[in-house]
Amino acid sequence: MIKAKYVWPLLMALLFFGCDDNTGALGLDIFPDGDKNITGHTTTFNVQTGSQLSGAVFSKTHIGYVGKFTDPYFGYYEAGFLAEIHCTDSLTFPSVYDPVTNPTGIMVEDKPYATELILTYNSYFGDSLTACRMSVYQLDQHLDKNKAYYTDINPEDYYNENDPNSLLGRKAYSALDLTLSDSVRALDDYYPYVRVNLPNELGQQIIDESRKCEQNGTNFADSFRELLKGIYVKSDYGDGTILYVDAIELNVSYQVYVKDSLNTSVLKKKYEVDENGNAVDSTAYSKRTFAATKEIIQANQFKNNDDLILKRQAETQWTYLKTPAGIYTQFTLPLKEIETKLGTDTINTMKLTFPTYDQTNDYNKYKFSISAPSNILLVREQDKDAFFKENKIIDSKVTYIATRYGNSYEFTNLTKLVTACLAEKKAAQIEAGSSWNEQAWLEAHPMWDKVAIIPVVISYDTSGNTAVTNIVSIQNDLKPGYVKMKGGDPNQGGNLLQLEVVYTTFH
Repeated sequence: MIKAKYVWPLLMALLFFGCDDNTGALGLDIFPDGDKNITGHTTTFNVQTGSQLSGAVFSKTHIGYVGKFTDPYFGYYEAGFLAEIHCTDSLTFPSVYDPVTNPTGIMVEDKPYATELILTYNSYFGDSLTACRMSVYQLDQHLDKNKAYYTDINPEDYYNENDPNSLLGRKAYSALDLTLSDSVRALDDYYPYVRVNLPNELGQQIIDESRKCEQNGTNFADSFRELLKGIYVKSDYGDGTILYVDAIELNVSYQVYVKDSLNTSVLKKKYEVDENGNAVDSTAYSKRTFAATKEIIQANQFKNNDDLILKRQAETQWTYLKTPAGIYTQFTLPLKEIETKLGTDTINTMKLTFPTYDQTNDYNKYKFSISAPSNILLVREQDKDAFFKENKIIDSKVTYIATRYGNSYEFTNLTKLVTACLAEKKAAQIEAGSSWNEQAWLEAHPMWDKVAIIPVVISYDTSGNTAVTNIVSIQNDLKPGYVKMKGGDPNQGGNLLQLEVVYTTFH
């Protein structure tokens, strides 16, 4: 029987911290036989945090970032991206109409009417009216699907800016397209885009290669990939706007005849004749689309003002999260203290909260302020790079997600993380046997107790049962974002955070 006087504090502690199934045991691999007394306790452990430079981060993503922005707090940065364009295996162009030799053809001429690149974006950061310009270059080297690309990728390794043939087109734009009426922009199916006219020579090469592959029975998709190895989209004018491009299309348009129901005769335009009085053929325009999909490699490049990033990172009174590719927060788990104090107890919950500061004062003079990241990933320092490269998702054991609510991020139970770390050291101790040297092992594994907090973007699968939202991908957050969090070095004006623990003691 459990003594009643011990039940009340245990129930109150569990109610305060919440319940879930992420409980763990330290030193209680075998429960004692028979009825035992159980006592519920709460305690706290100090946690020290610090700002770390993220350096270049894994940048493969389905969003392309392009533009420039100068931030008064973190300085200047510039974004551009490289992408491959996809061609389906079954893609072909229709044949050219001839009333005698090919009455079922529809193309007016075997040439393109227009060749263009459409960059669609659902959102952007900064001033919607800033005058900007982008340039589009074609790559002369393939992106390697087996290579991990980071935000410090050098586009010049993949194209030659001095080659006049590498420039495909330029386009001046603003995030809010003032060439369109308000009524058009208000339509439900309207998505903002930038249209870049490309040389028709490229469109002609694509059509000619398609004809050649169709005649020889070879794969046009492979030939297309060699013809256009990829594109580099670069911001070359304007400061104040970053576009988040989430769809890329290369369109090759051509003129076609409007045919009768038998697809053999060309229909004539009503009430329109040529200079000889003959009825004019009815024509229209069609296109073939080549797109950059999520399955195709896309790499983003970012350039930051390193001096201001270093200045912010060196501040010790607090810590930062700064995107893209700027600063993340690292903290040290108090594993030795937990092992010493709770080694024979059962841990029910471990809660760690990261309070954030109100950052409006940092930006009260500026029109466009950077907002705090919505979601953060908790991952062991030694695993953070592999997490993104291998496209992992959280397991709620050694990786966790928290969403900013109010002025804090909260991880409600890190018990399994602590258990996994201690089990790792225990396994090494067993393997070493009598030669075990704990201090030497700790020196050889300096990241063993280090954990990283990183801003991320989460994609969900909402297909099927909309009541269930499964995470399908977690990527580095590459949008402009920043938040200042409580923490830092307590010896230099900072504060220790508190790891709050509910645990159970068996007597």
